Amino acid sequence: MDEPGEIGRRVQRMRVERGLTQKQLAHPSYTSAYVSTLESGKVRPSETALRFLAGRLGTSYEELATGRPAHLATELRLALTDAQRTLATGAADEAAVRYRGLLAEAEELGLVPEQAQARLGLGECALESGELPAAIGHFEEAERLLADEPLPRRARPLRGRAVAHLLAGELRYACYLLESAIDELGASGLADPDALVLLHAAVIGPYMDMGAHARAAHSAELALALAPQVSDPALVAGMHRQVARTFLAEGRMADADASLAKAQAIYGHLQLRTDLAHCHWMRGYVLAQNGELGTAERELRTARDMLSARRAGLYTAQVEVELADVLRRLGRHEEAAGLLAALLELGNSHGAVHAGGAHRLLGLMAEERGETESAEEHYVQALALLERSGATGDLADLCRLLGDLLRRTGRVEAAMDAYRTGLGHRAAPGTTTLGPAPSAAFRPARVSGSRWDADRAE
Repeated sequence: MDEPGEIGRRVQRMRVERGLTQKQLAHPSYTSAYVSTLESGKVRPSETALRFLAGRLGTSYEELATGRPAHLATELRLALTDAQRTLATGAADEAAVRYRGLLAEAEELGLVPEQAQARLGLGECALESGELPAAIGHFEEAERLLADEPLPRRARPLRGRAVAHLLAGELRYACYLLESAIDELGASGLADPDALVLLHAAVIGPYMDMGAHARAAHSAELALALAPQVSDPALVAGMHRQVARTFLAEGRMADADASLAKAQAIYGHLQLRTDLAHCHWMRGYVLAQNGELGTAERELRTARDMLSARRAGLYTAQVEVELADVLRRLGRHEEAAGLLAALLELGNSHGAVHAGGAHRLLGLMAEERGETESAEEHYVQALALLERSGATGDLADLCRLLGDLLRRTGRVEAAMDAYRTGLGHRAAPGTTTLGPAPSAAFRPARVSGSRWDADRAE
């Protein structure tokens, strides 16, 4: 809102242009004396007063308060919506170009909410292209612009920042961000269903990677219970994709596949290509865990091709780890090794969890060829990466592989050290090192037989 003097002069100019007296403008809610005081700049009008006067003058509150024609802001919001659609259905780089132009326009007009929306879009584009530091910067700036807004309005950039840290291999920090937001929502009484589903669905991934299956199941149950209250179908689809991971951990293959099928149907309808690719990705993973390797390969190749077409390099590289594991199990070692080598050439941009997974697979293939020194080297590199990431379940499995290798080569003490490291990370299943689990602003009825019930001791 402009200074009182500027607003007063604007009100006076519009009143005179419309041939109204101060009494006519003020009737029936205010007095002519109030309008006179306002026009002289001696009082700062409330939003209620300005909205009333804007209605009498046939203009918008925004134009009266700031001098900007209302259509400029509306057109900018429409353009931001178009850019969001481009991101959902087209290439991230194309959407990023549009968002950058719209950000400059929003900054020129001084429209803070629209600046935040453009920053959020740029962050999502950077996530897709694997530019994680840039993504974090955009999400942080969006949060800063929305600092005075209630938490539900800040949930999307906060979730984006957490996902960026997760993709960079910083699992514990991603959990901390999401858990803190969930707790804040509960403590403030702002139990917004959209925000809660967004945050609970996002935290399932890092929980699963850290071996915190009880927490993942709890978040899945909360998200599923809230889903009927959510108005955004894309959000519901994303929740179904994440919930499938907890069903998988519980051995509920049919339920996992059903959740993924629901997500695919919604994303196909909305043409959200990247998220649909993630559904194919997770379905391929489910099929691989169930031993259906041929079908799993087809799903994973579909996911990789869709992500590659979107030029989503980070996600493309990550899905290739899953595909390489399927190819290895099918006996196509050379093809699998080629995929993993390409992934490792990306350096640290793809995150420690997937780099560690690549080294683990290369170690397994080296062992199968009888190349124990090469296998040990890959296992050690994977261990260093996974210890930094906090991927507890993957780390424990890797320690077992390394310990077995060391034992077979006669290094019993070193093998025991590796086993102890793995056992240490498995000492408390269903927990993390972050302290108490986040409180729930909404608690559904307990689901009989769920993994959450089994691990309730957490």
